[in-house]
Amino acid sequence: MTQSRRDIRAAQVAADKGRAQRAGNGNGNGNGRSAAGAAFHDGDGEGRTGWKKWAVGTLKWGSIAAAVLLVLGVVGVVIAYNQTAIPQPNELANKQVSIVYFSDGKTELDRIAVQDGNRESVPLKRVPKFVQDAHIAAEDRTFYQNNGISVGGILRAVKTSVTGESQVGGSTITQQYVKNYFLTQDRTVSRKAKEILIAVKIDGQLSKSEILEKYLNTIYYGRGAYGIQSAAKAYFNKDVSKLTVGEGAVLASVINAPSLYDPANGEDAEANLTKRYAYVLDGMVQEGWLSAAERAKYAELPRIQTYKGNKFSSGPNGYITAQVKRELVSTGLSEQDIDNGGLRIVTTIDKKAQGAAITAMKDNLPKKVTGGLVAVRPGDGAVVAMYGGSDYAKSQYNTSTQAIMQGASNFKPFAVLAAVRDGISTKTKFNGDQPQEIGDTKITNFGERSYGMVDMRRMIGRSINTAFVNLNNEITPELTRQAAIDAGIPEKTRGLGTDLTNVLGTASPHVIDMASAYSTIASQGVRSKPYFVKKVTSTTGDFSYEAKPQTKRAFDKDVTADVTDAMTYTVKDGGTATKLQRLDRPVAGKTGTSSEAKSIWFSGFVPQLAVSVGMYKPDANGNPLTLTDAEDTNLTGGTIPADVFYDFMKVVTENMEVQDFPERAGVGDDKIPTPTPTFTPAPPQEETSTEAPEPTEPTEPTEPTTTEAPPTTTQEPTRTRGTGKPAPTTTAAEPSITIPLPRQSTTSTRPGNGR
Repeated sequence: MTQSRRDIRAAQVAADKGRAQRAGNGNGNGNGRSAAGAAFHDGDGEGRTGWKKWAVGTLKWGSIAAAVLLVLGVVGVVIAYNQTAIPQPNELANKQVSIVYFSDGKTELDRIAVQDGNRESVPLKRVPKFVQDAHIAAEDRTFYQNNGISVGGILRAVKTSVTGESQVGGSTITQQYVKNYFLTQDRTVSRKAKEILIAVKIDGQLSKSEILEKYLNTIYYGRGAYGIQSAAKAYFNKDVSKLTVGEGAVLASVINAPSLYDPANGEDAEANLTKRYAYVLDGMVQEGWLSAAERAKYAELPRIQTYKGNKFSSGPNGYITAQVKRELVSTGLSEQDIDNGGLRIVTTIDKKAQGAAITAMKDNLPKKVTGGLVAVRPGDGAVVAMYGGSDYAKSQYNTSTQAIMQGASNFKPFAVLAAVRDGISTKTKFNGDQPQEIGDTKITNFGERSYGMVDMRRMIGRSINTAFVNLNNEITPELTRQAAIDAGIPEKTRGLGTDLTNVLGTASPHVIDMASAYSTIASQGVRSKPYFVKKVTSTTGDFSYEAKPQTKRAFDKDVTADVTDAMTYTVKDGGTATKLQRLDRPVAGKTGTSSEAKSIWFSGFVPQLAVSVGMYKPDANGNPLTLTDAEDTNLTGGTIPADVFYDFMKVVTENMEVQDFPERAGVGDDKIPTPTPTFTPAPPQEETSTEAPEPTEPTEPTEPTTTEAPPTTTQEPTRTRGTGKPAPTTTAAEPSITIPLPRQSTTSTRPGNGR
């Protein structure tokens, strides 16, 4: 007998009701189960009320919607995959040169381009297997197992594209090949999506060996070198087939970030490379591609040849271009982006100031003596001028940002900063006689002269060693060190310790560090990070950048006002740089002459600009030699460095408003000990005394006018070495001081540290 659909449905409903009734009449907890069962069984919603009904309905429709979206997403990916064609490779000839401008944004300073379009392809069989393995260990250890993409790397890349954070690693070798050979270098999500699709497609069409060969022939290694063959010549001057395990590991290391790992960029880059090099070799051992015994043979970096720089960057301005490239890398750009990205880079470098810096250094530097100059805008950090050497094409070693030399008496103002911050007045006096045994160290003054009790202003003006070591002994060397760090001297500066003589400048900073630290004082206590790049745009429109100065208050205004006042005594009559009075504007600063005169400094400022000048004479290995042994004059910080400062500032301050320093605040003046007067009866009228009464406090000696440099007379001084600079009319005695050198436990008698 055939039943209709209506009859069948009626029978099903009756049966359901019967089961529900039987469940409701059961034992135990039947009632509870009955209610629950009835509520969730009824497809029409009977038994559900209020929020339960709404929630279940929402979940149902949400699940349906999610499923639909998932299906659409999969379909979309499939369609996109099928419609994505492998594009033609970007030709190196089509890349655009990047142009560097002075701060006006119009005047060209330099150009950045790949050197001679440096690319030379080689078959994979010419690349030693261990060199191939080194690259896989460095960049993609799952290369032979993955399908061309890294899910984790993709998620990180999408995140940085959305948030604008610095670019991160994580791409596979296949993705890197696609990015560098087929696509632009922009940071958009759409470009990343194309990269993923093309990488998967290429992985399905090419063998792993083919992909690796193409990768090794297109990846950028820095130094203008595209591909493993060009890189082998750029770094080791040899054919790729002749590379050693260590050399292959170096090349595999630098592709991660050439500007950060190329030792031509300084000690920090070499240290970075050393760590990355070890990571690559250790990875080869972990993957079974290199034995531990063989790994042990490559504990040190192989010898890497000197880099000559790109064909545009030469002369003094080449050092600025190199610094600009380093700074841009920190924004997330790769060196390849910078070389070929068609960027228009506006720097902080003022054309007039840069020209003045180059001229001042060239006109004053003695033969075989080198040095650096950096000028920083206080309170902002913009570097308006930098001299890092005479020709970047000949030497890439920057004497302002890479060379280090003992800071000498340039460090004395940091002790004054520490003291005033601790509530000690700059009018407080300390014993300036010599010689003195202070903390088991014999301290003498420049010219072996005693000064009696002198306050901090006179101590800076005359650069009195014994008085400063006594000050340091009172406030503790730890406070002096911290004040230097707070001002801008990097905490990891070589020799920056807590020994008693750290106030005499036993640490060895860079010139740019000293300029930055002095700019903190000039800006009334606001520390700023030096920077060179003001603005960047791209001709392709896929990148833009605008600098945001990084500043932080480091000292109270009253503290720096008193320290600035004390530092003006260097330029006042009786100071070590009185020649700078001829600038006819307020100037504060400090001279510096290191142990054995191996480095000489002048660092100073006007309210609008802080400048540091440091000089040394390198030997064949770059180590500093004693200047006075090789030159025909007794050089100190008050001679040639002050001459350079004068020549530079004379040009830069032309038409610059004359501004006064803030008035001295008088921090701690109310705490200066007042001497107790001693009553001495007058002698009888009829008697004639031939002896003066004993003073209760040592008096300061009068200033000589002919026995110490620089002169205190108003007579026009003679010129030094035909440079047209004022110089002392007499030669001061060679100074002598006993101080412990950095990382040494014994002391030795060495001249210097007085001026």
